[in-house]
Amino acid sequence: MAMDAEAAQTAIQFPCSSCGGPMLFDADSGQLKCQYCGRLEEIPSDTSVPREHALDDGQDDADTDWGVEQQTVKCSNCGGESLIPAEQTATLCPFCGSPKVLPQPDTVNIKPESLIPFRIDRDDAATAFKAWKKKLWFLPGAFKRENTSARLAGIYIPYWTYDADTSSSYSAERGDYHYRTVTKTRVVNGKTETYTEQERYTVWHWVSGDYDRFFDDVLIPASGQYDAKLLERLGNFELGALLGYKPEYLSGYIAERYSIGRSHGWEQAQSRIDDALRSNIRSEIGGDEIRSLHIDTSYYNQTYKHLLLPVWNASYIYKSKPYRFMVNGQTGLVSGKAPRSAWKITFFVLACLAVVGALVLWYASSQQTPQ
Repeated sequence: MAMDAEAAQTAIQFPCSSCGGPMLFDADSGQLKCQYCGRLEEIPSDTSVPREHALDDGQDDADTDWGVEQQTVKCSNCGGESLIPAEQTATLCPFCGSPKVLPQPDTVNIKPESLIPFRIDRDDAATAFKAWKKKLWFLPGAFKRENTSARLAGIYIPYWTYDADTSSSYSAERGDYHYRTVTKTRVVNGKTETYTEQERYTVWHWVSGDYDRFFDDVLIPASGQYDAKLLERLGNFELGALLGYKPEYLSGYIAERYSIGRSHGWEQAQSRIDDALRSNIRSEIGGDEIRSLHIDTSYYNQTYKHLLLPVWNASYIYKSKPYRFMVNGQTGLVSGKAPRSAWKITFFVLACLAVVGALVLWYASSQQTPQ
């Protein structure tokens, strides 16, 4: 039988030793807190350095024991999958808010070995959202003033991190700017006058070299349920705060099952690494212009970690249109989408065009056209 959202939060496996009530992870104290008597219970922390696993290791040997019996629930509306304790029944999808959440047979998946616990609680996340929307441009005035009702769900989002040694060889044409003085003529007030100006030209020559770099903790979301740009704008997590995985940290929250496998994640990480190497090598080459750049990169000692990072996910409705935002559960940074005021945007564009037009007229009136 389905429970309501509040009851679903209490269907957990950590009863209070004093009163038997449910104990949920408390972001303020970093401990388990009884929802009835308020008793706090410390979670033995594991600050050991997260293990790196060779990327080519077989998945069959991976640890899949989450510490509590898990079941997978799949939303029939958006397709999102999450993991909750086996005896818990959810009625609201944490991704889209849909009540159409159906139990699904669980499948083997790699257990995360480390996580960052929630440091921002629900109230703080709601406050951060209110502050965020007040800072945005072009929002409808009514939206800024009203108390937006949003359903916040605390979710541990799965991520992969990748390490790799790289060795690159490159070749390119480097262009350096030089200047020479040239003499020209123009007509001013009906008279021809001679003047000089500096003319730029480019000298090209071939360059080549080698470039080595180690990449540490390239962070790739393993979730396919979110707009990649929203996650990117959510900000960098402070991975130095990673703790060893313990199921107590998940009490009262939902852990999303990864939908992007580690091989696909490595492809994304490799693309980021290639972009970074291209930027690094262009700086190494120097010059004013670069063309015909060719880079050949080899990768060594690739490793990965699977971890969970805390996010408050929410959706809200404004004028019958849904919007989504997220709050970094560690830092409080907000990333989201908001309605825009068409008339404010139009007024701003017209104002910019007026300023540009005035500048063009002023410049034209102050210059004589060379004959």
